[in-house]
Amino acid sequence: MRIGEAAKASGVSPRSLRHYEDEGLIVPGRCANGYRDYCRSTLDRVCTIRSLLESGLPVRLIRELLPPSGGNTGAADPEFLREVESYRDRIAARIAGLIEQQEALDAYLRQAAPAARTGLR
Repeated sequence: MRIGEAAKASGVSPRSLRHYEDEGLIVPGRCANGYRDYCRSTLDRVCTIRSLLESGLPVRLIRELLPPSGGNTGAADPEFLREVESYRDRIAARIAGLIEQQEALDAYLRQAAPAARTGLR
């Protein structure tokens, strides 16, 4: 299918599909007239890429994580695994910080609610 159809089927824009190709994340086929031709396996890969991007994984790590053929990943390089673990740990730290902020706001709201009901601030 051509890029417009592929964009509609995958839920990403044609611009995103071109970007994924430029970044080496997908390799669509080409028709005789030079138009991109997307097959089902490429669209499945686009969905995987989109999911990884939405989780915050950088394109550079996704490129290393996904094998070129879209098949199963082999044994990962230990340095790469450390990098992915480090990224995961940074996300966990951000989550912990957000939880602390949420708890502080909850505590404030608990204290402010009785004052608001009595008209005092």
